[in-house]
Amino acid sequence: MARDQADVNVTGSSGVQIGHHGRQYNFFGINLPRSVQVAVISVLALGVIAGGAAAVVRYVLPQFAPTYKTEFLIDASAAADPAGLAEITESLGSVVGNSGDRDSLALRSFGGECGAADNTTQLVDFGTGNRDAIAAAAAGVRGGGTATLQRGIVQAIEDFSRPFAQHAKQVNRIVVVTRQGSDGCDTDSAYVQREISDRIEAAGLEIEFRMIGYQVEGAQQNQLAQLAAGSGAPEPMFVETSAGLDAALDWFTNVEPVLRNAKAVIDVLNPTVNTVNEAVAATMDGRLDVAERRIGSAKDAITAADAAFEDLDGRTGTEAAADLNRRARKLKDLQRGVVESAETLLADARDGRPLGPGHTAFAAVAEGYNAEVDAMNNALAALRATAPKGTR
Repeated sequence: MARDQADVNVTGSSGVQIGHHGRQYNFFGINLPRSVQVAVISVLALGVIAGGAAAVVRYVLPQFAPTYKTEFLIDASAAADPAGLAEITESLGSVVGNSGDRDSLALRSFGGECGAADNTTQLVDFGTGNRDAIAAAAAGVRGGGTATLQRGIVQAIEDFSRPFAQHAKQVNRIVVVTRQGSDGCDTDSAYVQREISDRIEAAGLEIEFRMIGYQVEGAQQNQLAQLAAGSGAPEPMFVETSAGLDAALDWFTNVEPVLRNAKAVIDVLNPTVNTVNEAVAATMDGRLDVAERRIGSAKDAITAADAAFEDLDGRTGTEAAADLNRRARKLKDLQRGVVESAETLLADARDGRPLGPGHTAFAAVAEGYNAEVDAMNNALAALRATAPKGTR
């Protein structure tokens, strides 16, 4: 037998027919013109969409953010030696090939007429996997005009602050390669420093600067050093030869991030081992609940180190980087062994088994971990020792 179908009809008298017998009245009903109803619904829908978009921007997009975000700012102004620009672009094209897979790179040049809109230009926007585009764009740069260094830096800062721009998980950087030590349009170096500092503050995020002075005359080196200090950058690296330029660019682009992330791995893993040691001590003292909590904290800390490991995974373009990556992976595996050994000791304590054998096994695993940490520290020290030396 077929079921009765309930009728649900919107009436013209603010009532709703329910089934065959009931009527529900809306004493607060408001009859609005069709055009107003559509407008209201549209506003509500836009509110829902905007709220969803805000949630995506705040919570989802950061998960896909690059580890490093680096913009190269190169000097394309006219100079006494035109070959200098070609050497800069060739060096950049070579060095970016070894950058990290998760690095978001961009390229901007400066140089032109004072006050002109095109005296600095972003040649390649931020993106991962655009190393070939960076190299190609650099190769096409032609020199001319005045060294508009200040405006180049200011616009580079603003490149990081565009609406919906993704901020790096770890580091936002501007790597400046200049053949001049001062701005060609404004000789007031104190004003230039204040302008750059104000723009950095207005950007609302941390931006690191690295500056390379290529064949910069001695009289201008102090000015570039003051500009670097005003932007919070370390002393500029002054180089005179194309080989020195290659070394300086490679150091800032590839070696420095490897060192930073390898150190981050150790900084996360070592305290974790201390936590495991506390768990073992608690186990030996019979404080098993404390031991269990410490082991849980150690596991959480290992997971927290994943970001640093991910970045190292993408930095294997050089043998030194690949070696540090292998060492970091070995450290993480050894630490898992340390945690597992502590868990075995805790299980022995809970089951009433003798603790001596388990404690001996833990000590052996921990000793192996400590030896690998020493080897990692030695490898980092050796890599730091290869830092190129400037001419100052």
